[in-house]
Amino acid sequence: MATATERRLAAQIAAHESWANTPDRRARTAAATQASAAAAHERALARYEAQIDPHNKLDPAERRHRAKSVHHANTARARLKEIRAQRLATEAAQLANEAAAETAALGI
Repeated sequence: MATATERRLAAQIAAHESWANTPDRRARTAAATQASAAAAHERALARYEAQIDPHNKLDPAERRHRAKSVHHANTARARLKEIRAQRLATEAAQLANEAAAETAALGI
């Protein structure tokens, strides 16, 4: 009878060989990735529902509709911050280039 260590190593070998023979890793994991993303989205909506209607007084459809609105607002807020950060980084790079050009022109 194989020991626990032997079984573990045999399983590792099988897993590595399986992945070595997988031509499209994304396709192999697509269903699990999609299920994971859907589950995360559902957990987020449930969290927003609890924030919006902690006492469950709203109709479930209305609660879900409002939770989706909060989700969209949060997503848009994050995207706005990302866009602002990109703009500020570009402006900072431009200022740094201008400063370098000025110091070079002054011979500093």
